[in-house]
Amino acid sequence: MSWIDDRFANKFMVSSVDYVFNWARKSAIWPMTFGLACCAIEMIASSTSRFDIARFGSEVFRPSPRQSDLMIVAGTLTLKMAPVVQRIYAQMPDPKWVIAMGGCAAVGGPFNTYSVLQGVDRIVPVDVYVVGCPPRPENLFYGLLKLQDKIDQMSIARRPTEVRLKEDMVDDFARRMEAQQAAAAESALTTIGETPQR
Repeated sequence: MSWIDDRFANKFMVSSVDYVFNWARKSAIWPMTFGLACCAIEMIASSTSRFDIARFGSEVFRPSPRQSDLMIVAGTLTLKMAPVVQRIYAQMPDPKWVIAMGGCAAVGGPFNTYSVLQGVDRIVPVDVYVVGCPPRPENLFYGLLKLQDKIDQMSIARRPTEVRLKEDMVDDFARRMEAQQAAAAESALTTIGETPQR
C-alpha cells in the first residue's frame, strides 16, 4: 500500500469543496464603485498606493452591480435613497456581501432625523460593521479581513447572511411624508388666511 501512496502523493490534493470555494471567494472580493457621503472619500483613499487595498485582492472596484460581490455602504443613507440601494443589492449575483462603513451606515450616525435610515441593516443584510466617523482605510481593511474570516466559515449548502428586512418601511415612510406634506399645506393655507391685507 505504501507504493501506491508514494506514487500518487505529488499528483493529488485532498480537500473539501467548501474550502476551495471559500478560498477563491475570499481571495478575490470585487467591491462595487458605490459611495454615499464622506466615508466614500476614505473608501476611495484605500485604493491608492499609500494604503493599497490590492494586497487583499479587492482592488477591482466594479462599475456595475452585476460584476461585483461586495457592497460597501459608505456614508449616510437617506430613506429616499433606500429603494435604490435595495435595487442595487438585488442586482448583485450570489454570493454577495455588505460592509456598513461608518457610523451613519451602521446606526444613522448623528442624524437621528425622519429622513435618515437608522442603519442599513434594516433594508439589506450586513455582514461586517466598520466603526468610525469617518473610518480610516485601515479600519476598512480590518473589516475586509473580518469578512474574509466569515467567508472562510461559509458552506455552499446555505446562504451566507439571512435577510433581516422590514418590508413595509419604505411604504410607511411614503405615508408619513404624504401626511407631513398635507399638514404643511394646510398650515400654509391657514397662515395665508391670517395674513392681514394692506
